[in-house]
Amino acid sequence: MFVSNGHTESPKFVNFRRMKPIILLSGPVGAGKTTVARELIACSAGPMTYIEGDTFWSHITRRSEVLPRQKNFKMIMTAMVAAAIPYALYGYETLLDFSIPPWFLETADKVVQRKEVPVDYVVLRPAESVCAARCAGRAQGAIHDYAPYQDLYNDFKDVSRRHLIINDQTDAAAIARQIREGLDEKKFRLL
Repeated sequence: MFVSNGHTESPKFVNFRRMKPIILLSGPVGAGKTTVARELIACSAGPMTYIEGDTFWSHITRRSEVLPRQKNFKMIMTAMVAAAIPYALYGYETLLDFSIPPWFLETADKVVQRKEVPVDYVVLRPAESVCAARCAGRAQGAIHDYAPYQDLYNDFKDVSRRHLIINDQTDAAAIARQIREGLDEKKFRLL
């Protein structure tokens, strides 16, 4: 329900034929997600929104002493997926750029299930040494010790080949085109 001109109206504004998917562009820290996301946006023709997941950490103004980091991580991913739903319902492909490990997909499915929003899962996974080198070479937010991120890297080791792109040497524009083709063919769709 919403108010328009002082009257309460029913939200009958969603055209489900225009509904677009939520694209979870994932992978370990240093996989090149943000660089590839920029290229994917550039080579996509239709309406698109972009949610950069790291900004969701800044929404936590004071961390809970009770919730461990893993629970905060899951809470942030849940909030991102929930925030993407209205965009998808209104006909925008919604690109989520964040390290969303496979163990979260069941929760993501529960979040979108009621609205029946399709979800595509794309995982970039270069070699761990490539991720570490990319992190150390960042102009902002450089990470010189990759050891704290090794467990997260390992979360992506058993990703289904259907969702996986190993991007050690390929340039971001070529990867984005490969992803765009896969999205158009529904190759990355979660069933």
